This record gives sequence, structure tokens and C-alpha cells, in this order.
Amino acid sequence: MQQVLWVGIGCKRGTSWQLIDGAIEQVFGENQLFQSAIAGIATIDTKASEVGLVELCNLRNLPLKTFSAQILRCVCVPNPATITNHKVGTPSVAEAAAILAATQIPLLNASPFTSTEALGVTFLVPKQIFQLKGQPGAVTLAVAQGSNIISH
Repeated sequence: MQQVLWVGIGCKRGTSWQLIDGAIEQVFGENQLFQSAIAGIATIDTKASEVGLVELCNLRNLPLKTFSAQILRCVCVPNPATITNHKVGTPSVAEAAAILAATQIPLLNASPFTSTEALGVTFLVPKQIFQLKGQPGAVTLAVAQGSNIISH
């Protein structure tokens, strides 16, 4: 199976890999997506060393792509959040990171993109927020599919 799905993740500090993994399992089950099609995990660069994310990527043998708030802010997303913008400097982490990771277009300059179609991306799952009673942390998750066509 081709690995074309990118999972965008936003999470609170200290979120366990188990909570992130459970969120992925739930979203993929509900949307009839194959976890074997996951190409990687994407997030904001300030989460590059977040223990739960790093552990999950190691356990699943997936790459972790990170993007700066400046780049994430340029992506037009369906569900921007003012609170996220105040906290990390971009209105979207999970959705924007999933879309950017799935695109095959090099990000040479940070200017607002018009649509996911222009980036060659299909946005499959809008952000969903997961928390478990008694467990610290929270996960925001979104899924985008890259096109199989890589232009040269």
C-alpha cells in the first residue's frame, strides 16, 4: 500500500504517545482509512522534541516533519482557531501541518496559498480533539492525502 497520508498533530506538552496513538486509531477507524497508508506525522517545529510525538514516531517507524509557525500560518485551513494563533503564532497546527506535509510542492516562499487543490493535496479529516479522563494532555489531529504525482 502506498504511504500517502500525513497525520497533522497538535498536542499539549506532556501528552503521551498512547493518547496520540489512540487518537490516530479512532480517526482512521471512523473514516475507514488504512493506518498502513500513513507516510508520516507532521506538526509545528516547537513540538519537534515532544516526548509523546517522538516516541510514537519511533514505535511506528514514521518520519516527523515539522514546520515553523510562519509557514503554517500561510496555509488556508477549514478550521482556524484564534486561541491557537495567540498561543503559538498560527491559527492552525494539525490541519496546516497535515496539508503542508502532504504537498509535493517545495515551499520556497511563505505566501498565502489559495487552496489545498493548488498544493495537490486532498484534505480528508478536519481537526478533531482528543482527551482521556485521568490522562494528561490533549491531541488535535487532522489527515491529508498527498497526490502520487511528483512534478519535476
